[in-house]
Amino acid sequence: MACVLILACTALVSICKYKGRMKSTRHKKGPMLGYLSSSSEMGGEHVEFPFVSFEDIADATDNFSEFNQIGSGGFGKVYKGTLQGNKEVAIKRLSKGSAQGIEEFKNEIILIVKLQHKNLVRLLGCCIYGDERLLIYEYLKNKSLDTFLFDDTRQYVLDWATRFKIIKGVARGLLYLHQDSRLTVIHRDLKPSNILLDSKMTPKISDFGMARIFGGNKHEANTTRVVGTYGYMSPEYVMGGAFSVKLDTYSFGVLLLEIVSGLKITSPQLVMNFFGLTAYAWRLWEDGKATELVHSSVIESCSLDEVLRCIHVGLLCVQDCPNDRPLMASVIFMLENGSALLPAPKQPAYFAVRSLEPGKTRENMENTMNVVSITTLEGR
Repeated sequence: MACVLILACTALVSICKYKGRMKSTRHKKGPMLGYLSSSSEMGGEHVEFPFVSFEDIADATDNFSEFNQIGSGGFGKVYKGTLQGNKEVAIKRLSKGSAQGIEEFKNEIILIVKLQHKNLVRLLGCCIYGDERLLIYEYLKNKSLDTFLFDDTRQYVLDWATRFKIIKGVARGLLYLHQDSRLTVIHRDLKPSNILLDSKMTPKISDFGMARIFGGNKHEANTTRVVGTYGYMSPEYVMGGAFSVKLDTYSFGVLLLEIVSGLKITSPQLVMNFFGLTAYAWRLWEDGKATELVHSSVIESCSLDEVLRCIHVGLLCVQDCPNDRPLMASVIFMLENGSALLPAPKQPAYFAVRSLEPGKTRENMENTMNVVSITTLEGR
């Protein structure tokens, strides 16, 4: 009789614990489901997504120790962690109380279930715990493109074949976002720090917090809240808040020129009187000296025809008028077909940015208008 009572009590305790865990899980998932159900982008679809508890994340990062921190930005900090099964992950901990962080969190959760492509970073899970909001990504040991591209030592790892592979991979990722996915997605913050590299140096576009998602036949919009990074934002977006897929095309053009040259969009190494990489690249192109733009580590081993084609495509992408810029489908065709005839690029505009450090992100259109002027260089 005593044995029966002990077994019954044990079973009752187990059932109560199980129900408690299920209630806790439902309680923690509730806020995330609320985020998604309030989003018009989901179109009323039923959503399944992975949930990771805050306790598991804290354990995985050794309570968010500085030793495990691998990155940071305006959104918050990124930590390396190890979840069950010894799976290495990257965990983004969004800044508390940040309106941008909340919007970023919702955007990226939406994109978990919407986007799957080898050139997009994979989001593995998410968590809301009180005012904590966390996103769990696949861990990519080579980190971001800028850690190679702008480092005096590591940039030599990027031979021309690798650089060209990265250029084409990013282009394919953008084509998927713009045309081949279920929705039209405009990234709005494409730059080297948002291109992650896996062990085979395959590029993966990351950080969709600033992305805009369009359904149906809508492909462009206007905003009074300009978000992005100076130098990578197109003229019509900075000056008027107008954006479309051609905004990403412009950013891609800047990124392409950076990959070819190893120079940042605003580099102190540039020739005097040039305020940005696009203006510098244009002048070299006009003077028939485009090969001088190519980084010294690859100039001897690269295919000059291939490099010149890349520079040509980059200049087509950064043209002032969005209608002059090619769609990403055309960009890929031009990059991969050496015999394809390319139109002549028009002279790009450049930005003279005052009172801001390079790469700084701004969100207010009124402030943007006060600190940015747009100029067209006169040809000699």
